[in-house]
Amino acid sequence: MASGYFVSRGLSPLGVHFQHVCRNVLLTQTREKKRWMKSYMLLMERKKKLEGPPPPKPRSHQPNWDYHAEVQAFGCRLHETFSLDLLKTAFVNPCYIQSEEVNRRELGVDREAVALNLKDNQKLSEQGAEFSQSYLADCCRGAYPNLPPEGVNAIVQYLAGTEIVCHVAKNLAVEDLTLSAEFPVPNKVLQKTFFAVVGALLESSEPQKAGLFIRDFLMTQLIGKDLFELWDVINPMGLLVEELTKRNLSPPEPRITRQAGVSTVLPLHFVGLYSDKKLMAEGPGETILAAEEEAARVALRRIYGYTENRRPWDYSRPREETTAAQAISSN
Repeated sequence: MASGYFVSRGLSPLGVHFQHVCRNVLLTQTREKKRWMKSYMLLMERKKKLEGPPPPKPRSHQPNWDYHAEVQAFGCRLHETFSLDLLKTAFVNPCYIQSEEVNRRELGVDREAVALNLKDNQKLSEQGAEFSQSYLADCCRGAYPNLPPEGVNAIVQYLAGTEIVCHVAKNLAVEDLTLSAEFPVPNKVLQKTFFAVVGALLESSEPQKAGLFIRDFLMTQLIGKDLFELWDVINPMGLLVEELTKRNLSPPEPRITRQAGVSTVLPLHFVGLYSDKKLMAEGPGETILAAEEEAARVALRRIYGYTENRRPWDYSRPREETTAAQAISSN
């Protein structure tokens, strides 16, 4: 009896422990699916559709942000040498200063403390825009010497336009560092800020560095672009006659070279342009007039040296030094 009593007392704690272990194992084998999660997620999705996406927040309003460190890293990331004070000034727009002063007045700040001790980027922006346009024009004249001034101006306006400059600025994270009264930053303000960065680089380092910066980030936007996508020519045949007259060549004579499906809904005509009994160009079109205009555009591309199979831009040639000097002298 006594021995049986001691054995049962010795096994009882083991049995209790075994029961606890089994309970824990059963608890850990559950799928952990909350019954309320599905309805909650559906409710959140429905609310998001009704209210729309949340408004965008600037990067400065998000955690892990140090403006001074980001401005310093901007030049290092682009492998450019900026003066830190000039670079900070390049990101300050006049609208930001005005909005901050208005906010201080509304908060009841003293008049002496309302004015911000900041300098806007107006001067740097004008200087950078003028230098950029001059450099781009000189690059286009050097690469395509036969291109008329109208074509050069069209290419420069495209490269220095709002769409291209804002696309480059957003990919360089200029938008995150821009101090503006509105967010998202308006395109005009972002374009002005980008040119201010160019102006800061122009004053911080040599003009050659600023020229290389424009060449690397703006001139490369011409890749895959057709000349007449950038330059809207209303009368290509008339322009072709003028170019041939300057070169003492006979005017072009259009001739139908090939046709297909003339009596169908989708006709196709090929028109060739001849000058001095030599085929200059050939172009397709749904109508004879459209084919003549396309052939005239093909001939103009060959005259100007802006063909589809033209030689790619050579970045290895030391063109930047002379071009930058010409841009500075033209200013």
